[in-house]
Amino acid sequence: MARFDRRQRRRDSDEPKPEWVPKTEIGRQVKSGAVTSVEEIFFMGKKILEHEIVDHLYPNLEEQTLEVSSTQRMTDNGRKAQFRAIVLVGDKNGHVGVGAGKSEEVKPAIESAIKNAKRNIIFVPLGKTGRFKHTLPIKVVGKTGSVEVTLKPAPLGIGLVANEVVKKVLASAGVKDIWSFSRGHTRNIYNTSMAVIDAIEQLNTMKLKQGWDPVVESQVKIKSGEKVPS
Repeated sequence: MARFDRRQRRRDSDEPKPEWVPKTEIGRQVKSGAVTSVEEIFFMGKKILEHEIVDHLYPNLEEQTLEVSSTQRMTDNGRKAQFRAIVLVGDKNGHVGVGAGKSEEVKPAIESAIKNAKRNIIFVPLGKTGRFKHTLPIKVVGKTGSVEVTLKPAPLGIGLVANEVVKKVLASAGVKDIWSFSRGHTRNIYNTSMAVIDAIEQLNTMKLKQGWDPVVESQVKIKSGEKVPS
């Protein structure tokens, strides 16, 4: 019976995935081709509620598992053990996301974390030297929990001067040169990676954007007759 179950699961895994049926208006616009980038979604003030949106827009998104740890919590029936996974996704071209997921098994926990990371993907405005976009445009500071990460623009060729977690997140976002400083409980991989995301996200929430190309002009396709906000 156990052999049959394993063979059945193997056959099920080989079956093609069902066609994506969007459940949100943004999902329907993405599938129809009316929206072609996450920048357009953010410009409209909308959130990504379906991970399939990112799969459709960026099919070559790279996934990387940062950590898999075990957790326990008390229930009425005793202790319940679960696995917690932290996953990083990015295309190394200005898009990155970090997500966490829990499950009683490792593989479902990683799959849940991947979906969460795709729903939390952000746009990374890169600074440039000449025609090379390789660093961040200005100094930014991000904080999550006790971890604080400072990112400073670096000249071309410096590389990523950062710890391993910060380096992985920035490399996945497409940043090639940076100076960084981290403090706090940096052994906490999730807080450290989310502090980097928080620092990058500040570039998208600033009112004045000087030193890099505005998102509206360079990333979003403005339809005819639509006014560009000043």
